[in-house]
Amino acid sequence: MTPDFTLDHSFKSYPFNAAPCRASELAGKGWNLLADDLPFPLAVIHRSALLHNVAWMQDYARRKGVALAPHGKTTMSPQLFQMQLAGGAWGMSFATLYQVAVGVEAGARRIIIANQVVCDADFDALATLLARHPDLRVWFLVDSVAQLTLIEDWASRRAATTPFDVLLEMGIPGQRTGCRTLAQALHLAQKMVASRAVRFGGIECYEGGVATCESAHDVREVTALVHRVTEVVKACDQQNLFEGNELLITAGGSAVFDLVIPLLRLHDMQRPLLGVLRSGCYITHDHGNYARFLRLVEQREGLDASLRPALEVWAMVQSVPEPGLALLTCGRRDVSYDLEMPLPQRHAARASRQVNAVPADWKISALNDQHAYLRFDPAGLIPQVGDRVSLGISHPCTTFDKWRWLPLVEDDGAITGAVATRF
Repeated sequence: MTPDFTLDHSFKSYPFNAAPCRASELAGKGWNLLADDLPFPLAVIHRSALLHNVAWMQDYARRKGVALAPHGKTTMSPQLFQMQLAGGAWGMSFATLYQVAVGVEAGARRIIIANQVVCDADFDALATLLARHPDLRVWFLVDSVAQLTLIEDWASRRAATTPFDVLLEMGIPGQRTGCRTLAQALHLAQKMVASRAVRFGGIECYEGGVATCESAHDVREVTALVHRVTEVVKACDQQNLFEGNELLITAGGSAVFDLVIPLLRLHDMQRPLLGVLRSGCYITHDHGNYARFLRLVEQREGLDASLRPALEVWAMVQSVPEPGLALLTCGRRDVSYDLEMPLPQRHAARASRQVNAVPADWKISALNDQHAYLRFDPAGLIPQVGDRVSLGISHPCTTFDKWRWLPLVEDDGAITGAVATRF
């Protein structure tokens, strides 16, 4: 997996006394997660689940007749971007120009910035990237005439002659960015068509903000959004406002991505339509928030199984100071906690490579910067100092950004590679 990179003890949880090595050389080290060859805490990605998820999501998009542009902000890992692109992704999605630059470096040549761009420095950066890479195509979001005016002002001051590709964003009242009404959207679309600074190529929306993990509610609310956005797409198409040879329609987070497929497969357009799904967290999935949403996707789609959790954080039991409480060697610096506490998954006794599921009563009740509070029933299995415990996560984005590297591990715990992150 490329690009390769060098690891040394300046990377958290790389062995202090080990010589620096390339990520591609890790397989030859003979290190194993369960042999305590690396210090804990340690965030790892299970290779088999990772490969399964990349293939599953690409196949899902193919079966639905849509393109896939995974959201790279989830992992910010060039190695994982390359895996997704090699697996068949049409392109990548990002939220900032910094992220775009990392994606371009990794080889992405079709990029959706699922966000507004408003800063001179970012316009400058985008213009430079496009000039350096003639095969690069980047679309970003516009949701107001005020933003369009900023773009035009920049273009005038820089004497720019090449328009930026843009997508009109439709939003949801009470939620984040995006036009709220058909009238507002049409007014903006007409202004963009009249502008020399942009090229109006399609429509974007994000449905995840209305999802509550209650299927009837989610179906109703996302379907209503799909209808609103469809109305805008068809009105713009009827007025011949779209520019270019292909109409780009894009949506799709990682929670209810199945519900926006009808929007991405609209028919009877004057131009060929490309529907692009932007899910990002699928690549490692999780054990909490997205796992719950995915069970509903599976029910709606009639699937027996789909994605697998690939990311977990291993920690050691460092203290059992009182009955029912153990302290683990990880905390807010190491694992996500923005949606819910980490979820104990597996347990390996000290010096053993035998891994078992944790008892159902084991829970993480709180985190400090470097400690996790593991609560357990004193009448059941009691964790011992030196034991290892794996923690599942809820929302992978905010675990990835705590690590500069993550080992790739096989099902037997062997460490055979690594990915880097660029947050």
